[in-house]
Amino acid sequence: MKKEKILFSIFLFFIILVFFTKPVFCAYPKLITTLNSAFEKIESWIVAISTPAAAIAVGSGVLMKKFSFGDEERIRTGKRLIRGSLFSYAFILCLDLILSTINNLLT
Repeated sequence: MKKEKILFSIFLFFIILVFFTKPVFCAYPKLITTLNSAFEKIESWIVAISTPAAAIAVGSGVLMKKFSFGDEERIRTGKRLIRGSLFSYAFILCLDLILSTINNLLT
């Protein structure tokens, strides 16, 4: 009996919600525009910081390979550093491209 009352009250709540509430039309609420601008700033900072970081990582990997003096472990570490930094930078650029595409589709 108690379960039926709960289900009936939930059903009644949804009926009241659907039929007796006015729709609110607001194209860009203040909170959403604030969040969008915050995410755009964060995205621009990440891209701005990742570019010199990738350049420094590639440069240190090249120098590690150059001055390894035949040490195979340092050569492998240098190659891994170069490859990892390039993949990371490419991943960040792809995310930037995907996010800008989604943003253009939504607006």
